[in-house]
Amino acid sequence: MRTEVITIRTGSRPVVRDITREAERFAESEGDGLLHVFVPHATAGLAIIETGAGSDDDLLAAIDQLLPAEDRWRHRHGSKGHGRDHVLPAWIPPYASLPVIGGRIALGTWQSICLVDTNGDNPERQVRFSFLPG
Repeated sequence: MRTEVITIRTGSRPVVRDITREAERFAESEGDGLLHVFVPHATAGLAIIETGAGSDDDLLAAIDQLLPAEDRWRHRHGSKGHGRDHVLPAWIPPYASLPVIGGRIALGTWQSICLVDTNGDNPERQVRFSFLPG
């Protein structure tokens, strides 16, 4: 198994950040197998979605509706509504596993690998790529 950790700057506002290129660079020298992507944070997740056509903003809007950033959360340290950030990984998990065929991630035409981070208190995130040969 080969693994690599990268740092992604997410900033101070909720963001859906496309990390497909970084994942492709990691997997390009491999053959067939499985790419596992993991975000070792309690307040971020990974989504496989279309980007660039508004879906990333739609995802953030859906998160705001499902998990509003307000003071109703019991988990209260950090910025206002930070408790919702700790609930986020229950809906958007911190991991994804994708097939790699001939060194290429087998994503669908409009699919991208995206880091979803609603926690503005931490402007940088770690992402671990691991390749398991087939």
